[in-house]
Amino acid sequence: MTASRPSAALSPIPDPKAGPPPTAVPPFAVISGAQVQHILQGRERQIMELIEATYHLHSVGESVNPPSYFLRFPDRPTARIIALPASIGGQARVDGLKWISSFPDNVQAGIPRASAVLILNDHDTGYPFACMESSIISATRTAAMAASAAERLSTGHRIRPSRVGFFGTGLIARYIHTFLTAAGWSFDEIGVHDICADSAAGFHGYLQAADETTKITVHGSPEQLIRSSDLLVFATVASRPHITDPAWFDHNPLVLHVSLRDLAPEILLASTNVVDDVEHCLKADTSPHLAEQLTGNRDFLTGTLHDVTTGRTALPHDRPVVFSPFGLGVLDLALGKHVYDEAARTGQLHVIDDFFHETRRYG
Repeated sequence: MTASRPSAALSPIPDPKAGPPPTAVPPFAVISGAQVQHILQGRERQIMELIEATYHLHSVGESVNPPSYFLRFPDRPTARIIALPASIGGQARVDGLKWISSFPDNVQAGIPRASAVLILNDHDTGYPFACMESSIISATRTAAMAASAAERLSTGHRIRPSRVGFFGTGLIARYIHTFLTAAGWSFDEIGVHDICADSAAGFHGYLQAADETTKITVHGSPEQLIRSSDLLVFATVASRPHITDPAWFDHNPLVLHVSLRDLAPEILLASTNVVDDVEHCLKADTSPHLAEQLTGNRDFLTGTLHDVTTGRTALPHDRPVVFSPFGLGVLDLALGKHVYDEAARTGQLHVIDDFFHETRRYG
């Protein structure tokens, strides 16, 4: 193993009669979670800009983002592993796959629920050229998208929320709080609710350390949290809707429905609904998918975040606004390529020598 990607030697001027030079197999690098975190930490605003630019590319057709593939297990019904293949154009020009598992029982064992790797493939040869730890990338792109949506959906349409409530208190909630803060949000009150009291207490402790001046309250019931929040962040592991009463949202909050399966269809039907991508979001029994099944149509959807950002869709003032992002593989790719480029630029790539061994067709 070498510490950095070998630099290319200067080549002689090619003979035009000799034909194109042979295509080289790219070196293969492994990037650890520690490296990923070091490269991304403290760059929240830059990451938000990257995610917004990538989402724009996707929205105008500069990407390939097939449906996600869910591997489920009859003997472990709460667990799943998801494959998110994607390809992104623009400056990144990279293909790849995120392979992310969600095993909720891990939390009781004292390890994180989610684990993931991201594979990057070379645009010209298709060869994989990097494998990196991706739970941090996944959490980062999710939080960046959520913070960006909070800004876009509150600007010019409603009073900026001053009371935020977190329903679910794991890694994603922590990252979203970090990105909201980095984006300039401040709150008079922060509410917390989790079905696990220890998790709620742990997140309360994190918030106290991060913000010593804001009032932080752990709420004993979902209704208390929802009614006391202008901005709601759902970041749970719910597999089916557990919030069913539309009356709890009568104060018209902005809802970041990141975990996608918390809200009953009746709540969505009484709200303004914005998604990141219509076809991706209305699958796999998400709350919007259940609303489509209930009504037999998609009329309850107001549009996409891109529609709102570009002014094609206006948001009403008299209903809750629910943003339901499925999470797009192209965002993981773009952020992963950024991490790779930074690691290469700073000489931190760990290249596996001779990873691809059979590189000659006839030996």
